Amino acid sequence: MSATDANRVEGATAVRRLADWDGARLRALAGEFETPLYVLDLDRVHENATRLLRAFPDADVSYAVKANATRGVLETVRDAGLGAECGSAGEVRRALDAGFPGERVRYTAVNPPARDLDEVVSLSHDHDLVLTVDSVDTFERVADRDFAGRLCVRVNPGVGAGHHAKVTTGDAPQFGVPYDRAAALCAEVRERGFDLVGLHAHAGSGISGEGLAAHAELVRRLSALGREVGDLDFVAVGGGFGVPCRPEDPPLDLDAVAAATREAFDCEARLAIEPGRYVVADAGVLLAATTAVTETPETTVVGCDAGMTTLLRPALYDAYHEVRVLAPDAADRPTARCLVAGPVCETADVLARDRPLPEPAVDDVLAVGNAGAYAYEMASQYNSRPRPAVVSLAGDPLVRRETLADLTRLEH
Repeated sequence: MSATDANRVEGATAVRRLADWDGARLRALAGEFETPLYVLDLDRVHENATRLLRAFPDADVSYAVKANATRGVLETVRDAGLGAECGSAGEVRRALDAGFPGERVRYTAVNPPARDLDEVVSLSHDHDLVLTVDSVDTFERVADRDFAGRLCVRVNPGVGAGHHAKVTTGDAPQFGVPYDRAAALCAEVRERGFDLVGLHAHAGSGISGEGLAAHAELVRRLSALGREVGDLDFVAVGGGFGVPCRPEDPPLDLDAVAAATREAFDCEARLAIEPGRYVVADAGVLLAATTAVTETPETTVVGCDAGMTTLLRPALYDAYHEVRVLAPDAADRPTARCLVAGPVCETADVLARDRPLPEPAVDDVLAVGNAGAYAYEMASQYNSRPRPAVVSLAGDPLVRRETLADLTRLEH
């Protein structure tokens, strides 16, 4: 870590709460760029990446690109010194376009489509990236394409953890070669002349608290397999480190996680980790404007111009995202129990339920916290709604807002 990087992270808090964002600055950005709008603090992204490097000084640290693949984030992560862990050919292409050297790019797809394998194998001719196979069939498909680069095997360790059942991957049968068959596949890979350089596994996403024990068990199992296979460059134990969602949740003790990971890791290969959420979650907010406020016997319904097409996580995972009313007089308003709902005609189109908020008014700006990870990435054009713009906290446009014309641009 350079002295400049150390200075940038020195004194930085372990987590940024929604209350820590400058409300006046966010209102100004909403006024300039309109809503809904994603705002990313790239300095915070750099701080989080640097904190990871400091906690895992001897590890190979890569960023899970699927958390946020916008160019500004990728360039910031690259400059901080992280590699890129990619789950699709598109993410590989974006990482290379953002300046990651090929040797710092790993492709770790699940059940990869033929087009993805064609593209990644083609890219490997000019870039020394690592291609991960997650099954015997995937290995055969890669071999059929005359891949001549570095290979990694994804293992299903039978241990999973995460903030929701839908993101607990380590014990789900579709993720990786079964643990008791992985050594045999590794031997076959080598017998057929391929360059096997690593093993990979991933317990899940949003791991914290009790889930850390499962993460440590995964590390133990994978490092034991690494010892059995031998002669590997790295053993990647995933990322998925949790970020507190609620104001009262304590920050993740990253140093304790690192210490527990190192204690559980017993292998001559280099430890590799691949966090995504931890790098970007608290570096982003979603801004929305209230469009209607309706008193009902059950709750105060706060309609806004952002919903499940803008931020899918509450509808998909029942995820909790803190909401803040950014009106200058918000602290002086009475509190109401609110249902914050979007513009899609579905009961699932809700950003927050039964949430105590200063009584909102039409045209208030709302901020939704922890929106840097798996937020813009999951935005869609469902209901024929253009995707929002993304800007940096400094006011630099990162992704332009889609227009209605963009909705039909690909149609014949």
